[in-house]
Amino acid sequence: MARRGVGTPLLLLRLSLLLLLRLGGTLGCASVEVGSPVVPLGSAVTASCSVRSRLCRGLQGGRARISWMLDNETVAGSQGCGGGDTEVSNLTLPQFNRTQAKLWCWVEWNGTKQRVGLAEIRAGYPPAKPSNLSCLLNLSDYGLTCRWQPGADSLLPTSVVLKCSTSRAPAVTGCTPQGGRSHCTVPRRLLQLYGQMEIWVAASNALGTAESERLRLDPMDVAQLEPPALRSIQSVPPQTDCVTLAWAVAPSSAHMELWCELRYRPPEDPNWVLVTGIVGQAGTAQCCGLLFGTPYLFQMRCRRHSARGHWSEWSAARNHTTHEKAPTGKLDAWWSTRPDPVGRRLEVQLRWKAPRQREANGRLLGYRVALGPRRRGREPPTVCNTSDTHCDFTAPAGTRRVYLSAYNAAGESAATEVVLLERKGQPLAGLRAEPAGERSLWVHWEAPRAPVAAYVLEWQRVASEPGRCSACWQMQRDGAATSALIQGGIEPFQRYNISVCPLYKDAVGTPAHTAAYSRQKAPSHAPKLHLKSISKAHAELCWDPVAVELQNGFITNYTIFWANSTAEVASAVVNSSFNSFIIRDLKPSTLYKVHIMASTVGGSTNGTSLTLVTMVLDDIEIQILFLTLGLIFVLLTALLICFQKNGRVKQQFWPSVPDPANSSLGKWVPAELQQEPPQVPSAKEPGLATISTVTVLERAAGKQAPVWGKDPPAETTVAFPGVPQPYVQQDSPSRATGPGTGSYGSGETVQYAQVAGDGYKGQQHVPCRLYLRSSSTQPLLFDRSPSPKPYENLWFHGAAPSHGCRGAGCFSEEALIDFPLLQGLQISGAEELHDFQRC
Repeated sequence: MARRGVGTPLLLLRLSLLLLLRLGGTLGCASVEVGSPVVPLGSAVTASCSVRSRLCRGLQGGRARISWMLDNETVAGSQGCGGGDTEVSNLTLPQFNRTQAKLWCWVEWNGTKQRVGLAEIRAGYPPAKPSNLSCLLNLSDYGLTCRWQPGADSLLPTSVVLKCSTSRAPAVTGCTPQGGRSHCTVPRRLLQLYGQMEIWVAASNALGTAESERLRLDPMDVAQLEPPALRSIQSVPPQTDCVTLAWAVAPSSAHMELWCELRYRPPEDPNWVLVTGIVGQAGTAQCCGLLFGTPYLFQMRCRRHSARGHWSEWSAARNHTTHEKAPTGKLDAWWSTRPDPVGRRLEVQLRWKAPRQREANGRLLGYRVALGPRRRGREPPTVCNTSDTHCDFTAPAGTRRVYLSAYNAAGESAATEVVLLERKGQPLAGLRAEPAGERSLWVHWEAPRAPVAAYVLEWQRVASEPGRCSACWQMQRDGAATSALIQGGIEPFQRYNISVCPLYKDAVGTPAHTAAYSRQKAPSHAPKLHLKSISKAHAELCWDPVAVELQNGFITNYTIFWANSTAEVASAVVNSSFNSFIIRDLKPSTLYKVHIMASTVGGSTNGTSLTLVTMVLDDIEIQILFLTLGLIFVLLTALLICFQKNGRVKQQFWPSVPDPANSSLGKWVPAELQQEPPQVPSAKEPGLATISTVTVLERAAGKQAPVWGKDPPAETTVAFPGVPQPYVQQDSPSRATGPGTGSYGSGETVQYAQVAGDGYKGQQHVPCRLYLRSSSTQPLLFDRSPSPKPYENLWFHGAAPSHGCRGAGCFSEEALIDFPLLQGLQISGAEELHDFQRC
C-alpha cells in the first residue's frame, strides 16, 4: 500500500505535464515549417521546428529536447538556440521517395515525449501532356463532345479542363470532366457554328500545368449525323444478281447534302462487302453481284458531302434473300466399281462434292444420277435420286459412263459426265504428309512420267467408324501440281491415313498411301507390361501395343526401366516395332520393379510398375534337382525293400548251397558199395531212368580234380581211398527230401532235375562226388551245361548199364560220380532226389 501511495502522485504529475504541453502546443508554443509541402518525387525536403519555452507550461526553467518522426520512422535533426527562450531544430531529408507522409515534431522533458507540431508533405510529378484530342458534334442537341487520352499519372491531385476560344471571344472553360473521365461535352451556347474555334485540354497540379495540342475546327465539320433507315430491299427480276434498296435520311440532316455507304454479307460470313459513293438524297440505289438464293444482311450510313464530318452509326440491319436460279457448273465426282458375283451387273459406289454457294444458286433439294444424258423428248433411266453426296447403285455390265446433276426449286443443272475408268495407270512415288497447322496437312508427291489430268486425295481417321465421308476427299484439278492442302475434318493428335490417286486421260492410277498427324503429343496411356517367363538371371516381358486413338502420335520407341531394392536402376530403349524384351544379367532371388515408357516426338508417358522376383535356380537346374531327388528316393526305396526281403534277395543273387552233412542222404545206408570203373560214354544219349538211392561220398584227400573241358579216360576205374559212411533213410517215403531241390513222393518219377549255382559269393569251388541209385529198369541220364559236350568233366563209377543204356553217364541202377562243380549238372530219370551234394 505504501508503494502504491508513493507512485500515485508521480503518475498524476506526468499526466498534468502532458496536458499542459498539449495545451501549450495548441496555444502556439511550437511551430513546424517546411520548405514546400509538395515536392517532386525523389527531391530533398527541409523543415524546422521552433519551441518557445515560455509559452509551453511546464518547460519554464528547462531546455526542451526536440526530435523528429516521419510517419512512424525516427529521423535526426540538428537543434540549436533561436534566441531568447526559443529552441530550434532543423531537418533535411536528402531524398523524399514517398508520395505522401506526415512529419512530426516532438518535445522531450523528464523522459516523456509529446507531439507539438505537424506538417504534411506530398511528392509526385508535373502533369503529363494530354493527347489524341477529337470532337464530335451531335445534331440532336448540338453539343460538342470531345475525347482525349490522358498522360501518365502524376501521383498528385490534378485538375483537367477543356478550354475553347473563338475569334471573337477569349478562351473560356468549355467543360470539366467528372469522376476522372477523359471526355466532356461543350454546350451549344459556347460554340460558334460554321466558324473556326480552338479547343484544347489543360491539366494542372501543384508542380505545373500541361496542355494538349490545340484543335482548330468548325463544329459543323465534326457533326455526326443520325443513321438513315432502310425501307425496303427487292430483287431485280428475272435472272439477275441485283437488288434495289430504298431508304430515308434522318430529319435533322434532311437539309444537308449527304454521301452514304452500303454494306452486306451472308449471315455465316464475317466479312462485309462495302458499296460506296451513294447519294443520300436520292433515297434509292441498286446493288449487283449478289449470289442467287442467298440470305444477306444489309446496313447503311451517311455523312456530309464535304467529307469533313463523321460518319453516322450504321443503320439497323435488314435481312433479304435473293431469288434462286438453277445450279450451274460441274460436280467433282469420285467412284469405285466391282462386278457382282453373277457378273451380269456392275456395282458402283459414287461420291461427289456439293457445289459451291456461287454455283448452287439457292438451296439444293437433291442430286440425280442417270445412265445417259438428257435429250429432247428422251428421259434416261435414273439409278439414284438422293439429297446426300454419295450413292450406291448397280448398272448393267459394261457401263462406262453415268451422268450426275443437282437441282433446286428453280431448276436442274447441266449433267456432269462421270467416266468409270479402269484402275490401271501408273502409281505415284514419294508420297509424304506434314503438318500445316493443327487442323490441316500438306501432302506432297512426285509427279509420274505420264501426263496427269487431276489428282484425287482421300483421307480417313484411323480407328474411326468405317464409312464413306463426303468431306474426307477432294480433287486437285491441276495435273501439274505436286502438293495439296487438306483442311476438312483434320483434328490434332489423331492419325490419318492418306491416299493420292492420279487420274489420267483414259485410266485411273494405283493409289499411294501414307499416314500423318497434324500435331503430336505424349501418349494418353503407356502399354501394360506382362511377365512372359522368368529365371534366376533374366526375365522376358511383353506388352500389347497402345491403341491408335490413344497414341497421340507415332510411337518412336519404348524405354524399359528396372530397379532392385538397392536402388540400382537400369534402362533399355526398344524399337517401336517390338512388343517384347528380355532383361538379362539379373541377380537370383531378387525383387525388381519394372515399368515401361512410351515416347512420341511430342512427349513420353510412363506406365504402371510391375513387380517381379527372380528365381533361385533355372528350370534345367530344378529338373536336375528333382531328377536327382527322385533317383535317391527310388534307391532308398529299393534298399528298404531289399532289407525287408533279405531272404528272397539273397536267394536270387546268392543261392543257398545245401550242407551234405545235414542232408537226408546221410540217413541212407547202402547195402553194398560196388566199385566200378567209369563207363566210356557212348555216342547215343541214354533214355530216362529212375533213381532210388543217392549217396554222396567225400573225395579222397589229395585226389587230383579233373580238368574242366577234358573227358576222363574211357576205361579207367577209379578207386576210393576210404569206406563211405552209411546213410539210412529215416523219414517216410512221402516226405520231401531236398530243400530247395523240389518235393518227391513215393513212386513218383522225376523226369528232370538240375543242380545249379556257384555257391555264395567269395566261396571257392570244391570238387564234389555224387552217388545215385535207381531200382527201375530205366537208365540214369546225366548232363552238364553249359559244357560243349554232354558228359564232359564227369567221372562215373557204377554198375554196368542195362539193356538199352548206352554211352557215358548212363547207368541202370546206381552210379558214383566225381565232378569239380555242381553248377549246370542235369539229372534225368531220377525217382527221388535228396540232399546229394557233398563237397
